[in-house]
Amino acid sequence: MRKLLTRPTACLLGLAALVLSACAGAPKVDDSQRSMLDRLPFVYKMTVQQGNIVTAEQVDQLQPGMNKRQVRYLLGTPLLADFFNSDRWDYVYTMRHGHKALERRRVTVLFKDDALVGVEGDLRPNPKPAGTDKAKETMVSVPDYQGNEGLISRTLQAIGVKKAN
Repeated sequence: MRKLLTRPTACLLGLAALVLSACAGAPKVDDSQRSMLDRLPFVYKMTVQQGNIVTAEQVDQLQPGMNKRQVRYLLGTPLLADFFNSDRWDYVYTMRHGHKALERRRVTVLFKDDALVGVEGDLRPNPKPAGTDKAKETMVSVPDYQGNEGLISRTLQAIGVKKAN
């Protein structure tokens, strides 16, 4: 019986397997190199939301001197609370709506002696002008009852049980 693999053939096959195994690693894929299926409009991609939702209205309510309990009540529990620095809380929020770009927001709240001293990040408190604290009055006009009758009243009038007004 003849030997199917000779020494040079076995070395060549081993070298080829080694070279091809180097190509088997998963490549790094950025947004420009996504697969074609990811770019098709009819392929559903679910909305992925992670972190704390922190709005501009919530950040506007922050005031210097607030204690940690008050800030936690307004913004929620921080996503990142540094174990070594308890005077810094990080609120991170990411949202990807289907095929749209990733939306990122970061708010860092800084304390000193259990009192709020600063806010950093994408959202910052806006100082309110002096005249904006007044509640705006809204007038709503309600139309008077004009004798419009309901279905039952009209049916009773049609069969003669009830007289029209």
